[in-house]
Amino acid sequence: MTAGSEEPLADSRNIPALLAALRMQQRSCTVLVTGTPGGSIHVRDGLVVAMETPGAPGVEGLLLRSGRIGEPEWSAVRASDTSHEHLAAELVDRGLVGAGELEVISLSALFDAAFALSLAVPDSWEVADPVPTLYRNAGVTPERLLGEVSRRINLLAGEPGSVAALARTRMRQASTADLPGTVDRLSARHQDVLAATDGRRTARDIAFALGRGLFAVMLDLRHLLDRGLVRPHAPSTDRRPSTAARIAPSRTGPGSTAPSAVAHSALDSVSLSLPRRVPGRNSAPAPRPHD
Repeated sequence: MTAGSEEPLADSRNIPALLAALRMQQRSCTVLVTGTPGGSIHVRDGLVVAMETPGAPGVEGLLLRSGRIGEPEWSAVRASDTSHEHLAAELVDRGLVGAGELEVISLSALFDAAFALSLAVPDSWEVADPVPTLYRNAGVTPERLLGEVSRRINLLAGEPGSVAALARTRMRQASTADLPGTVDRLSARHQDVLAATDGRRTARDIAFALGRGLFAVMLDLRHLLDRGLVRPHAPSTDRRPSTAARIAPSRTGPGSTAPSAVAHSALDSVSLSLPRRVPGRNSAPAPRPHD
């Protein structure tokens, strides 16, 4: 651990405060967040460069699931860099993805993971030594991260708790989706989401299946809900990740196209708040309303 190697972070009662302290100290570290979904926050010289969580597709998932690169190419890249410190450079040098495109995907995955982490109260956190991770961006300040997160949450929020509820609710197609001409009038990305809505998948499952960001998928689900094309099937009563299949069904018929190669900018997140620290340990906070 590196938490004790510099000025103590005793005043860091939550992740925003922690990131602000790391920014002031220009620290390089990895913050390990426990809980559901939990994840990792990668900080370099005080800037957040990546976040990873089982709650949303990361850079690897966005590249592979969308079909942007194939499994053999990805395996070759990983084999050439066993330390995983130069994966981004390998992808660009091999011509598998452009430098600018990879930067966009990297930032998209960063904000999407922050959004996913915000939808549940974490149990604890730990500041550890830097861990290699796939990213290609200059890093973002905590202020920019939280500002973008708040903006995205506001786009989805209908009432307190509605964003978290939408994220964990399994959706099914409504009978109106079978009406002649209804689906044909939808954009390709909305058709992809509708086809993947089978009554078993949550927004997270659909995001992994299509290789798109969680926030982008939730925006499209909201669009389909507003038009009466999907409806809640069985709201989840627990907070365990869904085990529904993540392979997306293909759309058939004239004009069918593959899912978008890169998720619409999936910048997202709400509070990212974490428990107050107690000397020697972290304990979970009392439940509180959150999006």
